[in-house]
Amino acid sequence: MTDEAQIAKTETVAGPQPVLEVRHITKRFPGVLALDDVSIQILPGEVHAVVGENGAGKSTLMKIMVGAYTPDQGTIWFQGEKISFAHPIQAQRAGLSIIYQEFNLLPERTVAQNIYLGREPARLGLVDTQQLNQQAADVLKELGAETFISPTAPLNTLSVAEQQMVEIAKAISFDSKVLIMDEPTAALTVTEVNILKDLVNRLKARGLAIVFISHRLIEVFDLADRITVLKDGRLVDTVQASTVRPSKIVHMMVGREIEHYFPPLATPEEIGPVVLRIKNAANKFLNDINLELRTGEIVGVAGLQGSGRTELAQALFGVNPFRTGEMELNGVQVPIRSPGQAIRKGMGFVTEDRKAEGILPNQPVNDNIMLTVRSMQALLTRVLRNGTRRDPHLVPALAKKVDVRVSSFGRELQYLSGGNQQKVVLAKWLASGAKVFIFDEPTRGIDVEAKASIHEMIRDLTRQGAAVLMISSELPEIIGMSDRIVVMWDGTIIGELPAGSKESEIMLMATGQVAVAEDSQHESAAPVEAREEKA
Repeated sequence: MTDEAQIAKTETVAGPQPVLEVRHITKRFPGVLALDDVSIQILPGEVHAVVGENGAGKSTLMKIMVGAYTPDQGTIWFQGEKISFAHPIQAQRAGLSIIYQEFNLLPERTVAQNIYLGREPARLGLVDTQQLNQQAADVLKELGAETFISPTAPLNTLSVAEQQMVEIAKAISFDSKVLIMDEPTAALTVTEVNILKDLVNRLKARGLAIVFISHRLIEVFDLADRITVLKDGRLVDTVQASTVRPSKIVHMMVGREIEHYFPPLATPEEIGPVVLRIKNAANKFLNDINLELRTGEIVGVAGLQGSGRTELAQALFGVNPFRTGEMELNGVQVPIRSPGQAIRKGMGFVTEDRKAEGILPNQPVNDNIMLTVRSMQALLTRVLRNGTRRDPHLVPALAKKVDVRVSSFGRELQYLSGGNQQKVVLAKWLASGAKVFIFDEPTRGIDVEAKASIHEMIRDLTRQGAAVLMISSELPEIIGMSDRIVVMWDGTIIGELPAGSKESEIMLMATGQVAVAEDSQHESAAPVEAREEKA
């Protein structure tokens, strides 16, 4: 036995042997010390959460674990042996799998083909489709997903949550001992998150070790046995989840107390006249949309996945315009037929998928900030109000306003953290002079301090007279930020709730129970109570 192996065995003799261990890991990139002497032990049958701000080193550490990066210093131990994976596929075949926030699946292939890609059972030199489907069905059954996911279903017909289960099934098919989940709930609704939690607990009971990376502390505390906190590439501490409060973890992450997660709501005096009004509007995704948005207020939009939340945002901004009904801006009927027209009318849209729709990752920060003023009409507005886009002080002023932290505005945006990328998107819309803002999942996948910063920025917009429509899958965010809450179900706005409403009230509407009760001859007690409280 080597000296290192003897040390590893001696240090863990009092408890279960770690299935995965990283010891004194250091990793440098040009100009950045991403990890500095980090050591973590992952035990079998535990959920081990790794948390920290964007840029804390979480993703770098995970990529080192699975062989995507090579550490500059330090060692990795897997199942009691010192290892060095040359590629994530090698790690996967050894029993160490990772599921990224962006799935590594082929949408045109079937579920079974994705699970066993490159490992298809063969017979007489040809893929044995029957055996392939049966093996996939067996794995899905292990996860309890066989009743709603078919091995023969094309992947692109599945929901995001179902695709995530396919990723997990793929990992399980390798007889994984460790499963790393990077922001697994970022794109899931409340119902889907609960399904994932049940699945994680089932895998844990089988003895699988799960490394759980998330910015949603409520889920971390629901699932994790232990929590490791990283800050600026260094290990702060590893603690038992049952012995600390969320506020303590936040303090460890950011190095200070965050007094509040959400800024104060608007007072009645701060809310002004209606700036956007939708009457009886519809398109192929939406029906009978009636909505008013006032200056100085944030209207939250809640609803389950598929309820029409993003489709509402896209219709308002002209991506998929309303085909019937009326749309008024500042009292003037103005049907919005394209995003360019929406921009010229003073609307801004922070999209749900930042990477695909909100930024140019290979372009520098300053070019991204100026994206919305590059059309001649928007540029003319900008020239008249604030000078030309060649003003050398414009980009720095906008960046400072939203607290973009970057060493150079000429740096490519892809190298910034998720929180800083989101702030650049916000700066881009501030440059346009918009007065009506649509935010679709504005804080998805960013850390707690950046969330608090963006929440404050959104509220500042309303204090300056803007109107905000904010879509979020996180009910605490909806409740904490909204002056009013509209709830969507089945492509329509099913109802409205006041500020401070309960999660149970929102979910009652979001699942269609209020509509069912109102249409029924025999109303259930719960919807009636919810309507009485609303009244």
